[in-house]
Amino acid sequence: MKKITIFFSILFIVATSSLHASTDFNIWLNSFKKKAIKSGVSKTTVENVMNNAKFLPKVIEYDRFQPEFYEDTNTYIKKRTNQKKVKKGLLLYKKEKKLINLIEKKFLVEKELLLALMGIETNFGKYLGKMDIISSLATLSFDKRRSSFFTNELLILLKLIDEKVIDKDILYGSWAGAFGNFQFMPSTIKSYAIDYNNNSDIELKNIEDSFASAANYIKRIGWKKNQPCFYEIELKDEIPSKYLNSSAKKLENKRKVKFFKKYLKKTDGLNLNDNMMSAIIIPDKDIIPGAKNLKPAYIVFNNYEQILKWNRSLRFALAVCTLKNKFKNEI
Repeated sequence: MKKITIFFSILFIVATSSLHASTDFNIWLNSFKKKAIKSGVSKTTVENVMNNAKFLPKVIEYDRFQPEFYEDTNTYIKKRTNQKKVKKGLLLYKKEKKLINLIEKKFLVEKELLLALMGIETNFGKYLGKMDIISSLATLSFDKRRSSFFTNELLILLKLIDEKVIDKDILYGSWAGAFGNFQFMPSTIKSYAIDYNNNSDIELKNIEDSFASAANYIKRIGWKKNQPCFYEIELKDEIPSKYLNSSAKKLENKRKVKFFKKYLKKTDGLNLNDNMMSAIIIPDKDIIPGAKNLKPAYIVFNNYEQILKWNRSLRFALAVCTLKNKFKNEI
């Protein structure tokens, strides 16, 4: 009897919390609608789009429990760059070879990188997400953790709908509000998405528009073709801690490769250019309990930082570059 009482007490607490959240969300929603109209979105669009927005508790759960926050680096990379994924990417390349090669040539972005980005973002279009993007963005905008960022994304999306750049009825994607084969956020769609096949619509679930948009995006933020991304390294114990980056927000204390060489145990087999700017990252530190301070460790370069602009995760960038290299060995 005691266990049953505790169970129903927990249910009551959860139900009460959800009720409070829904009530507060509705108050926030009314306030946001006024803000959207004031920012220049038509009242008709605001009402048509936002009237169906709902608070999604599951989105908050996903936000608090992302794999970047709990998986060690080796596990994270292995899961996302296995041979099954490589084979799937090669099948897509074989099917769309002519298109992908043309896009590589036009934007000067390696086909292997584009395949890697799509493979890790959506498993080549298999996991595009089924969440209502409007409700997802509204939930994250209402939430306090990153409210400013998601409020801005939601406002941009409303303006894109208002301008008829995007059809609101197809907006189903990830819990974080990302859309299409490469998981573009609204601000990315606005700045970098292109109508490559010239049919007057930007269709980011379409191979032509999505690949060209991804190439346009990564090129314009600074990717350099045929430049390295990272190398795994072994560090000597005496390396000063100020050179060890464990956060993806900003890589600190960058130096030329030749400066860091004195702190590396081995450089055999690494194609290191002494004059390239680089940084040292230790991605497990501060995230994985009991992680070793100096292992795993990587020396990373400019191209790696461009992947961080795409997704601010040390592990994500490592996985993308790892999968890219695997494709390079196969194509």
